[in-house]
Amino acid sequence: MERIASFTVDHNKLMPGLYLSRRDGSVVTFDLRFKKPNTGDLLSNSEMHSVEHLIATLLRNSPAKEAVIYFGPMGCQTGFYFLFDSALLSMAEAVELLKAVFAQAAAFEGEMPGKSPAECGNYINLDVEAGKAVCRFYAGLISGWTEERLAY
Repeated sequence: MERIASFTVDHNKLMPGLYLSRRDGSVVTFDLRFKKPNTGDLLSNSEMHSVEHLIATLLRNSPAKEAVIYFGPMGCQTGFYFLFDSALLSMAEAVELLKAVFAQAAAFEGEMPGKSPAECGNYINLDVEAGKAVCRFYAGLISGWTEERLAY
């Protein structure tokens, strides 16, 4: 079998950041990494879930919502994937969009989006303050990021 491209990245050296994972036609996948190499510093399940609700909601309510295909956690729980249509949003615009929504999430006021039994199968695992704290960390991390810094 062919090795999956993301398995060729040395996770012992990969620093938290924002990376271009792949291009499939007009669909571009960004890899948003949070875990520090060689540590057990993973986000908790509640933090992962809370960031997912905040960022997915903000992306799908942004002016670029038509370009948003998916935002969600990686199976390995070291970060998130953001998929978008590059025919509607350039890579530079996608970087700026992520910077904006993470900053917006860090300052979010109100109830956690989708925090009810009817909207989420694991709604009790959501914590708006924990999600905001993680978004604040990541917003600071990527604040100076550019398209040129997307390479692993």
